[in-house]
Amino acid sequence: MARQQLEHADDHMQECIDNCLEAAQVCEWCADACAGEGEEMARCIRLCRDVADLTSLHARWMARNSGYHRELAAICADLCEECAEECEQHDHDHCQACAEVLPNCAESCREMASG
Repeated sequence: MARQQLEHADDHMQECIDNCLEAAQVCEWCADACAGEGEEMARCIRLCRDVADLTSLHARWMARNSGYHRELAAICADLCEECAEECEQHDHDHCQACAEVLPNCAESCREMASG
């Protein structure tokens, strides 16, 4: 079944929802994979888990048209940027996937935050 556009969501919001859900998925994968990589990956794991939690929450708030989703968008963008910077430092495929996906999420969240 095809996913339907939310009535209240314009193209920017729908893109942000999609980017947030993709970020949550790739960060869950990265955090899980990093768990087997050793102590030096602790910061990456923490940031990825935070991104996964926050981006999935942000997507849910946008989907239900929460009056606070714009405030959350700004925090989400900052966290995505910080996590992307961390993941860029590691050569693992899962980290590089995060580093590739997260800037798009940060950008669309910044658009949501600026209204």
